[in-house]
Amino acid sequence: MPDDVAHYPRYRFPPAIISHAVWLYYQFTLSFRDVEDLLAQRGITVSYESIRHWCETFGVAYARRLRRRSGPVGDTWHLDELFATIRGQRQYLWRAVDQDGEVIDILLQPRRDRHAAARFFRKLLKRSGRVPHRLVTDRLGSYRAAHRSSCRSSSTAPRATRTDSAPASREIKQERRST
Repeated sequence: MPDDVAHYPRYRFPPAIISHAVWLYYQFTLSFRDVEDLLAQRGITVSYESIRHWCETFGVAYARRLRRRSGPVGDTWHLDELFATIRGQRQYLWRAVDQDGEVIDILLQPRRDRHAAARFFRKLLKRSGRVPHRLVTDRLGSYRAAHRSSCRSSSTAPRATRTDSAPASREIKQERRST
């Protein structure tokens, strides 16, 4: 990030060091103490509290720039949800990852139904700006219903696949079978 370093008046450290510390924190999802250690290895003595303050002050702009530079997301999206208890309330963390392992988006919601899955799909499609070639999900029925409702008008709807909790090599094409 040295090419677009800003000037920070009234800061003890030069802008290049501040930029590098914030870049390390957001690019590699390190802790403040890890960034402090990395800078110490380069001979820069700075406290983790200073790094926390820099990330709080300048972090949003850096994160936005990093997200823009990251490039397009992959063609295959893996969708999953996770149960989390926050302040005694059960919440659901919805997450989408592309085939390269890059997190596309996450969403925390109190529900795990068709409407919640549709909201997550809409957010994914809006944020990524493109429709995936293939969706890989677990066997949650909300995904199928949300997929049908959100991609009904799209002629370039992605092919949906689903997996068990087993490895991705056991992918099954999603279709209705008559019994």
